[in-house]
Amino acid sequence: MNWYKTGSFNYSPKYSGQEIDGNSNYENGKDQANSQDQELATKMLQIQSKRFYIDVKQNRRGKYIKVAEIGADGRRSQIYLALSTAAEFRDHLSAFSDYYSSLGPPNPENVPEDGKLKSEIMIKENRRYYLDLKENARGRFLRCSQTITRGGPRSQIAIPAQGMIEFRDSLTDLLDEFGTSDG
Repeated sequence: MNWYKTGSFNYSPKYSGQEIDGNSNYENGKDQANSQDQELATKMLQIQSKRFYIDVKQNRRGKYIKVAEIGADGRRSQIYLALSTAAEFRDHLSAFSDYYSSLGPPNPENVPEDGKLKSEIMIKENRRYYLDLKENARGRFLRCSQTITRGGPRSQIAIPAQGMIEFRDSLTDLLDEFGTSDG
C-alpha cells in the first residue's frame, strides 16, 4: 500500500483521505507508515451518514482489529482491539442492542443529565474501553472510547444505535474467519 505522510495525518487510498495518526496504534503508538502491519481482511459499513471500516490486521505482535469511522464531514476516528477484546466487544454489542430494543421512543423530558442510558467498561492489558449507549438531540448512539493507561490520547467512535446489529454481524464474520486468539 502506498502511504505518505503530510502534517499530522497519514494518507491512504483505502480511506480516500486523511487517517488519524495519534498514539492509539496497536503497535504502541508507532507511526503506521513505518510499521509492518499487514491487512488481512476488511469490511465496510454505511450506517446513516457514516462509513465504518472494520479491518483485521497483523503485525509482529499478532492479529488485531482496527475500526475506523469516517463521518459525513470527512472527520476520521479509530480504535484498535485485540481479537479477544473484539470478541468481548461483540458480546457487549449484543447486550447493548437488546437494551436499545427494549427502550421506547426517545423522550426529551426523561433523558439522563449526561445522556447515558447504559455503560460498560472493558479492560485489556494497558487499555481501557468505555462503552456508553447515549442519547442526544440527534438520536441514540453507542460511544466506544479507548484509552491507554500510560497517558495516551483517548480515541473514540460513535455507532448509531440503529446500526449496532449490522456492526456486530460484520465483526462476527471477521472473528469467525480469523478467530479470537491474540497470538
